[in-house]
Amino acid sequence: MTSATAAAGTAPGLAWDSRYEWRAVLLLTLGFGLVGLDRWVIADLAGLRSSTMVSDLALRPQDVGNLVASLGIAWGVSSLFMGNLSDVFGRRRVIVPSLVLFSILSGFSGLAGTFLAMLLCRITMGLFEGAFCPSSFAAVAEASLPRRRGNNLGFQQSAFALFGLGFGPTIAALLLGSMSWRWVFAIVGIPGLIVAALAARIIREPASILARRQSQATGRAVAKPPRLSLAALTSHRNLPLSMAGQLCAMCGIFVLSAFTPAYLSGYLHLSDAATAGVTSAIGFGGFLGQWGLPAASDRFGRRAVAITGFVVSSGFLLLFTRLDAASGVTTLFATLFLASGFSFGLLSLISGPIASEAAPLGMVGGVIGVVAAVAEIFGGGVAPSLGGYIAQHYGIQHVLWLALAGLVAGIVVSLFFIETAPRLARIGEGERSALDATVS
Repeated sequence: MTSATAAAGTAPGLAWDSRYEWRAVLLLTLGFGLVGLDRWVIADLAGLRSSTMVSDLALRPQDVGNLVASLGIAWGVSSLFMGNLSDVFGRRRVIVPSLVLFSILSGFSGLAGTFLAMLLCRITMGLFEGAFCPSSFAAVAEASLPRRRGNNLGFQQSAFALFGLGFGPTIAALLLGSMSWRWVFAIVGIPGLIVAALAARIIREPASILARRQSQATGRAVAKPPRLSLAALTSHRNLPLSMAGQLCAMCGIFVLSAFTPAYLSGYLHLSDAATAGVTSAIGFGGFLGQWGLPAASDRFGRRAVAITGFVVSSGFLLLFTRLDAASGVTTLFATLFLASGFSFGLLSLISGPIASEAAPLGMVGGVIGVVAAVAEIFGGGVAPSLGGYIAQHYGIQHVLWLALAGLVAGIVVSLFFIETAPRLARIGEGERSALDATVS
């Protein structure tokens, strides 16, 4: 496809490159799923009784929270810069190296002999995962036909929960049956290298970046690449609200994800098998929620779905806090499934269609990066660390109230979103040139 088809799907007679759309979406979905697996397997290895990681590294509850938090903070700091860097230099130049490096660092986590070594490894890993996140989201948004944008972004982000928290606990439990926790880290890092090789061949660059490179090659005047500014980040009311809403959603789901294995095994005294089974509800619920909520918002509106998501997730998490081992594994699973599904759905809804549709021209990657950064640093970083402090000093059962507080605060934030779904806001597909400019 040439730059003449930059508005493909918006002008009569121009065919959309659906083949590239689905190849890019599927590949980057797999990549983001591996981000989730590499990120969350450490919580499973810390919570399952058959793992010796906690004793080998002499970890306290707060140490586990800090390991989760450190990666989140590093992810956030990286997203601040790397999303905009992909707007300037290209998606592929950020996506491929970040895939390679965070996969290698996942394997290196198994070599850690002390808490400090593990902490440094996870921080560095977070820097490269933070680079992949906004760059891949922007690439999916650009490859998607506008009316499928919410669906595609939701599908991509749903893999984070499915791989990291759905399959992750079972993968960890199965591998621990035949090897040490150190080898588990090494094995889960291998698929990312394969995806990186495929991304190098398949992912295309936005037409704006290719036009800039062509101008440089021919010696013509080159337009300056877009630069983020405070004015750009406040140019649409949904942008600061997206930062606040994403922080609330991440506070809820990331605290829950980090401490659920320890809560189930240490407080409710479930077996490893039962703990892994119930914990997987976070991933399977999150998979459906991260795909379903953005897709539903294409039809029912971003604002209405965001409000509904926060209300429903808060209600089911409150119910989960009232359950005990006598309630049964099925009830625990179902309640956690629903709480997590709506919570994770909010993550992809806010950082995907809500943020991208409010982004100024040519700044989609940078804007998504800033939204992700604020949420990661505070919701994915500070909140799990605070959760670790609460668990160590007041008991693991009280951590759930921190997660609930984040979701309840999100209800208030979501009331102020402006509707931007093309179907309801009557935004013509040709009017969103920043997003609809596809790749060559």
